[in-house]
Amino acid sequence: MATVEGREEHLRLAGIIKGLHADLRKKFKKCKDADDFEQIWKEHCEDTDTLRQYADAMHHLAKDHWTRLPETRIDWCRKTILEYFHGDGLKKALEKVARRTKVHQLRRLQNECLDQKKNDAFENRQTDGTGSNTSDKEVLCGDVATHDLQEVDVKKACSSDTDPLPVIATDIGVPFKGRIRLLDVGSCYNPFGAFDEFLSIGLDISPANSMVHRCDFLNLELTNPDPVGLSKDDPLGSLPDSVTELPRQSFHVVVFSLLLEYLPLASQRWTCCCHAHQLLAGNGLLVIVTPDSHKQHRNAAMIKSWRLAVESIGFVRWRYVKLDHIHCLAFRKLEVGEVRDKVVGPASPDMLYIPQDFHEDEEVGVTGHTDADNEDISKTFEELPSCCDSVESD
Repeated sequence: MATVEGREEHLRLAGIIKGLHADLRKKFKKCKDADDFEQIWKEHCEDTDTLRQYADAMHHLAKDHWTRLPETRIDWCRKTILEYFHGDGLKKALEKVARRTKVHQLRRLQNECLDQKKNDAFENRQTDGTGSNTSDKEVLCGDVATHDLQEVDVKKACSSDTDPLPVIATDIGVPFKGRIRLLDVGSCYNPFGAFDEFLSIGLDISPANSMVHRCDFLNLELTNPDPVGLSKDDPLGSLPDSVTELPRQSFHVVVFSLLLEYLPLASQRWTCCCHAHQLLAGNGLLVIVTPDSHKQHRNAAMIKSWRLAVESIGFVRWRYVKLDHIHCLAFRKLEVGEVRDKVVGPASPDMLYIPQDFHEDEEVGVTGHTDADNEDISKTFEELPSCCDSVESD
């Protein structure tokens, strides 16, 4: 059982986290235009003392408190990623893509054959001098459509070669070989670097240790893909301490663990997801972990909104789990030309909202919390034992 001193330290550290989040949101709510937003974010990234305090608090929470849990968010991410790449996850997803592509092409061929048979039959009737009118044509087309057409076209489609999806040099296929290139954004201390199966790159505006590169992900420059460079054993091993650019399609996994709720604007969360899409190779995995101290269905509408927004960028949800105080989502990046099961409607950045976006301004300091506040903070940043697991392999 945790000591009283340990519990108090846990609450103090969590209070630092919530205090910075609330203060940043308060500043952004006072902004009047885009220039103000950019200036405040720039000043925030340059506030090294505050960011260092935040990074230290996150590091201690993760290393000294969350590791006591039966399973941590890092454990869940690792388990999910390995199941996708080295279990049946990716294999089953690609098999479903192949089946969906086959059905789509079969239907297209059936429609083409149907149109051709209708035209041929009508032209033959005219050649015979029957003088069919518009109503005759409608009846004739109906007769043709019901005359063993589907059976004939299905046999033809199944016996013919279907056009494969365009192959991109960086796309991920099966069997997956080699180490998994993982980009951990808002990494703090690069926890995935402890696992041999990952080539992990940690990014943060305020790294907690030398294993993490300093980077403002919102303003990261995305350069052209480098398939040749990615063929090396450690293609990204020589990155500088401060990263300002990365090549597109370079990673198998991008992780946003407790990142999106840090950002005060929905548009910033949208930008992060767009950057993740460009940095991932085809069939790559975007993993999102976000806190929620309420019961499973309390913020169900928010999670649905997030899903629709992320999928509109070019993803499809592969897995969703609601743990005790956290939501865990994994999205697969669609291949070029891939057909979806269902049409994704229009989306906008404001769909990536969090409940705090709608709260009135509050005077929140780094340590100015009641016991009830701190208890809620603590629950928000705890993770796990029970969960509701929803798996959708596309």
